[in-house]
Amino acid sequence: MGKSAAARTGPRERRRARAAQYLRMSTDQQTYSIENQRDAIRSYADVMGYDIVATYEDPGRSGLSIAGRPGLRRLLFDVESGRADFETVVVYDVSRWGRFQNIDESASYEYRCQMAGVRIEFCAEQFVNDGSLGSDVMKAIKRSMAAELSRMLSQRVFVGQSRIVRMGFRGGGHAGFGLRRLLVDASGNPKATLNLGEQKSLVTDRVVLVPGPADEIEIVRWIYKQFLKGKTEVEIASVLNERGIATDLGQAWTKASVRTILTNEKYVGDNVWNRVSTRLQRDRVRNPATAWVRAENVFEPLVSRTMFNRVQAFRRARARRITNEQMLVEAANVLKERGALSGSILTAAPNCRSASHYMHRFGTLQAVYKLIGYDASPNYRDFDINSRLHQLRLEIIEDLLAAIEEAGGRTHYDRKTQVVRVNEEFTVVISIARCLLSTHGYLRWPFRKRRLAGPNISILIRMEPGDTNVRDFLIAPAWEAERAPPMLLSSNGVRLDAFLFRSLDPLVELARRAPVGGVG
Repeated sequence: MGKSAAARTGPRERRRARAAQYLRMSTDQQTYSIENQRDAIRSYADVMGYDIVATYEDPGRSGLSIAGRPGLRRLLFDVESGRADFETVVVYDVSRWGRFQNIDESASYEYRCQMAGVRIEFCAEQFVNDGSLGSDVMKAIKRSMAAELSRMLSQRVFVGQSRIVRMGFRGGGHAGFGLRRLLVDASGNPKATLNLGEQKSLVTDRVVLVPGPADEIEIVRWIYKQFLKGKTEVEIASVLNERGIATDLGQAWTKASVRTILTNEKYVGDNVWNRVSTRLQRDRVRNPATAWVRAENVFEPLVSRTMFNRVQAFRRARARRITNEQMLVEAANVLKERGALSGSILTAAPNCRSASHYMHRFGTLQAVYKLIGYDASPNYRDFDINSRLHQLRLEIIEDLLAAIEEAGGRTHYDRKTQVVRVNEEFTVVISIARCLLSTHGYLRWPFRKRRLAGPNISILIRMEPGDTNVRDFLIAPAWEAERAPPMLLSSNGVRLDAFLFRSLDPLVELARRAPVGGVG
């Protein structure tokens, strides 16, 4: 008899499994480079008979938090939404999956994949991730080791950075108006001036601050002189904007940016670091002055210490010397001159405190109106609320830009389009919504989505009832925000409410850049 067809063609070729790979590193100086991980996973896949059909990467991302890791977040989304066209995810080792300080967090992300029918395999570990007791114990130990290593490295980095700052080298962040960052080698010899966004390439290099262009230095000194002459920060900012002078970030001057010039000790040559800390990527904490790391007279000053101290004393005296009664008299005089009051009218008045100053003292502008006997019409009350929310939104944007810069990221805020660009990677649009009460007593927040066509991420600041305090932040991909209803409720379903956060820290973590030699 002749041979069967199967015998003639040989054994049927085994179907190769479809797999994805997840790659992560925190800095280019690590042993675990993206390419090394890719090569190891490729060899593992050849042995196991896997076809790598998808790649998720988090280059330059710390493993301490999922907030700053879009690759891992996209992987989880694809797996749980059913978009994943693979049944296995190959990772180099447990530490590449993450160095989460709570090892249960690391386990939870793996569990979510398993529940969706996708396995996680570690190609460089000495155990098989098969759910057996032995593998689970080894995995728990590895997760604990990864978390502890992060804590040790964090403390080591902090001690090393403190030593560098005390030696007179820059601890991080952009130089500031009137100053420039100078790159020096290990011996202190100048190498190059760093432009905005540029970073050193060698671990042994250091950065010092040096005076910038002469015209910027003159503007810094002019700001100090004007303040001592009695000009307010708002008035100084207004003059600079009228002259067409931009800040070092290419933005318009604000009260906050002028205040930075007047209060930052780098302008007298002092190096101060650790005012704010985010160690192990926890929430940002403003540290007491006793925890600051300082080195005095290490940079060439732009203003004399005598002038700097006079400005600080003047600021303290100015804050103390005006009483509530005097502020109410100022507001009453503006009312007499203008015939009406609003937040913008108070702020624009030359002989009056700003609206934010009144709100800081009295809580709301309505309280001020009541004390001076002004009955604002409903239109003016709405105008006041909208003006106040507009100012609050701008302050939140300024705080966000500063936080991202402190985290090592780069930002640009286009005031015309009102779009924030982060790290030349993604764009953000930020809006704010009053809290409304429906006829049935439900809280609602209008979500106007006219400007969502271009940006990648949409943020909606939701206010508490009374529109005085922030309730939370909706931080969502633009395509998800476009699907949201025009009026948000207290509960909008799991899909949308998953993007609600108490602060903007998740966005800061998304923009964070791990420092060279940082935690892996």
